[in-house]
Amino acid sequence: MSHGSLRGRGHGHGLQHLAAPTTPTATNAQGRSLLSQEGSTDSGHWASYGTVGPSSASNARLRSTTYTGAGTGTTGTTGGMTMSMSFASLHDSVRRRHPHQSSVLSTGTLTRPRSLWTLASRPLTAYDAPLNEVDGDTEQQPKELDESGARLNGVRVWYSSFTSIDWLHDAIKDSARRLHLRRRRSPRGRFKAALDRSLGWIVVTLVGVLTALIAFFIVRSEAVLFDLKEGVWRRFCCPISANDSMGLNGHALNGHDECSKWRTWAQLLHVSDPNNDSGESEAAWIVDYMIYIIVALILAGSSCILTLKLTASTSFVSNKDSGVLSPHFVGGPSGVGGGGKTNRAAVPEPEPEVVPRKVMYFAAGSGIPEVKTILSGFVIHGYLGGRTLFTKAVGLTLSVASGLTLGKEGPFVHIASCIGNIVSRFFVKYETNEAKRREILSAACAAGVAVAFGAPVGGTLFSLEEVSYFFPAKVMWRSFFCAMIAAGTLKFLNPFGTGKLVLFQVTYDSDWKAYELVPFVFLGVVGGAYGAWFSKLNYRWSRDVRNASWLKTHPLAEVLLVTLFTTLLSFLNPFTRMGGTELVYNLFAECHPTDSHAGTCVDPRDARAVLLLARSIAVAMLVKGVLTIVTFGIKLPAGIFVPTLGVGACAGRIVGVLVQAVEYRVWGESQVIPGVYAMVGAAAALSGATRTTVSLAVIMFELTDTLTYVIPVMLGVLVAKTVADALEPRGIYDLVIQLNQLPYLESKHQYLWGGMSVADVAERHVAVIRLDEDNTVEHLRDKLRDLLALGDHDTGFPIVRRDRTGLRMVGYIGVNELEHALSIVADTPHVVCQFSSVRPGEMPGAANDDAYSVSSMTSAQRAVHAESVDPLDFSVYMDQAPMTVQVGSPLELVQQLFVKLGARYLVVTDTDGFYEGVIDKKAWLAFLHGLEDEH
Repeated sequence: MSHGSLRGRGHGHGLQHLAAPTTPTATNAQGRSLLSQEGSTDSGHWASYGTVGPSSASNARLRSTTYTGAGTGTTGTTGGMTMSMSFASLHDSVRRRHPHQSSVLSTGTLTRPRSLWTLASRPLTAYDAPLNEVDGDTEQQPKELDESGARLNGVRVWYSSFTSIDWLHDAIKDSARRLHLRRRRSPRGRFKAALDRSLGWIVVTLVGVLTALIAFFIVRSEAVLFDLKEGVWRRFCCPISANDSMGLNGHALNGHDECSKWRTWAQLLHVSDPNNDSGESEAAWIVDYMIYIIVALILAGSSCILTLKLTASTSFVSNKDSGVLSPHFVGGPSGVGGGGKTNRAAVPEPEPEVVPRKVMYFAAGSGIPEVKTILSGFVIHGYLGGRTLFTKAVGLTLSVASGLTLGKEGPFVHIASCIGNIVSRFFVKYETNEAKRREILSAACAAGVAVAFGAPVGGTLFSLEEVSYFFPAKVMWRSFFCAMIAAGTLKFLNPFGTGKLVLFQVTYDSDWKAYELVPFVFLGVVGGAYGAWFSKLNYRWSRDVRNASWLKTHPLAEVLLVTLFTTLLSFLNPFTRMGGTELVYNLFAECHPTDSHAGTCVDPRDARAVLLLARSIAVAMLVKGVLTIVTFGIKLPAGIFVPTLGVGACAGRIVGVLVQAVEYRVWGESQVIPGVYAMVGAAAALSGATRTTVSLAVIMFELTDTLTYVIPVMLGVLVAKTVADALEPRGIYDLVIQLNQLPYLESKHQYLWGGMSVADVAERHVAVIRLDEDNTVEHLRDKLRDLLALGDHDTGFPIVRRDRTGLRMVGYIGVNELEHALSIVADTPHVVCQFSSVRPGEMPGAANDDAYSVSSMTSAQRAVHAESVDPLDFSVYMDQAPMTVQVGSPLELVQQLFVKLGARYLVVTDTDGFYEGVIDKKAWLAFLHGLEDEH
């Protein structure tokens, strides 16, 4: 096996397009816009993924930007980190230290973009704010703060899009914050400490309530718009009783009530047959059919247009630009910053061709794979923002109402995560700590499932089993509380008018018999096989048809074609024509003597009626199965929970009615409930597709309000997962992650290392910063640009010094931190920057412990410490205690360090402690993909 390609930093298996631009052109042309992103984790920009580069006019605008700030206080944003400082004082400090430089420090008056939901008056803060400024407090900071290790770990700036967060740094940072709060003994300090402990519960309460409100809006709106395809006034004038559900054309499911105010389009247009008592004619049927198709196309097309226009990754491009990465780094025509020397930037640089980048649509799909990626520690700016939330909610309402074979339950997880992200941004505790914010997002995922299925316990387990990456006991408690609040609020709102949380919530009266375990196992096999083949076929359709044909560049046309195909097939069959939740309810329902449930209840003694019902349901199952394969993945909000449940429920209902008929013929009576078979089949199919087990079984228990059928459901789910894993090891969400090349580090997969060690994976030929060289601002800028030209914006530079026979590791500085530090001194290109170690009790670049971060000092601190802050000492941004592994260590150790400790990078040393190389997280992902393909 050749590992040279696998050791490429961020390359291999399509991961390169997730990194920074792969050509120097993109970096030079855009400057910071391809590196810096919006400060907040998931509500900003995703320029590194979807940017195609600015036009020539845009480049000219960036190059002609006038940078001001001499003698004034200027606020700017660089590296996603707000700089708020007195540039006159800072310039004086640099001039006194470096009198050979006559330039002024400057930065653009740029502002950090904000989410749609961010208060305009909210102050902008650095990611790592000074500890003595927590919540605006000015109380003296304890000298013993060094015990927390926060200083040696270095200062961080805002994470760029599609970079991994530093779990260890955020854990150290939160520990220091809590230590600072606990050491405050004043009444005010004790009150703020108590408020801090309760803040998480307040946030998850708000998330639960808001999630239920938006779910209520979606459910009610979708119900009204869904009927619009067939007529008007059904949902308004025909409320559902507690025991019934909606049928077609105004008929209640009990079969003997009809809504008198319901009007089909043929009736509204006065198209009827006077010779027919029912008023129906061939012309009326054609009118209803055509309007059904037209309205469905309008609804689906509107959803797709909203998704394409509002949530394209190219629309989240940052307008921030840094002078340090700009082609005009060394001043203007007068040679500012060059000491009167010839300005190399005065010579116009050619405009090389910019390589177009992949475009993603944040509101498309279910969102669960992307949410899993975010919770694993990667940043996708804009994916959980206000604009995406609005588009997802409205687009989901339209897409489900169009009658496409998709569900709204899966996207509720994405919607709830958007709410969790937006709410958490109003609190500094979560706004400036990405690891802490992911605790809120985990709780939000539980709330999303709770409102989707009315299952708070199942939602908590789903967040634990399927979505979350880090789920300690505290997060579990808050997730359960958030799910309870969401389900309780939705229960109070009563979206269906029945007192139920979901439309297909059912109860059963009879128990099951031992011999029924045989058909339950059979349903598990069928559900597992279907789930595995659905995942395979959907993946291949997306890869070989959708992404390899003209459909890739015409997503709206694909949506309209799929909608047209769906309406043509669905209108003729009553089971395909009804909504997904109505179909599942009718198949789950238990039949009583007076019930019809849209024709699913027939006399088991009538063999002809049983066969006709089985044939109709089989046709619906086939149509739903095929349509789900081609529908999931189109560019509009869509989930697969309900369609998959529907296919499995169809199979289960067929088996149930056949078993019931056989039992009647053998014993003359039957206590078999076909709805139970439908429930087991639905659970098996969904387990086969998503590979969820415990959470899915609990959701089914909560849907039926009984534990009577615990064993059948558990048996079906376990058999389905076993069969599906044998046929296709990865579930649908894992395949979507692979298809979209999302940087998700799988924590449950077991790899075969084949006797390899760290020496086979470590990247030895990486750029380093050597302390025995003159590391001028310009020299470091060139190193940074060269690194970005390779597509490595989720990495950094090892800082080493020569020590006899090798290089000793001094520290590590990330790309974002170095870019931010260089941008402050962008107009002093020939000044040497310093990297020094921290002595106990001392902060680099400062004479006092209060100066924790240059870029986040208060005005009072700037006045006091202007003389002591040296912006050319980059030690404040340096991680002086990076995690290291020896070159002979096994690869399983590396995997556990990345997965369980959340390491962002590992420094490789030899047995004598000399520097050997680096393994960063994205390069490790590329290596794992190659290793998996080989085996």
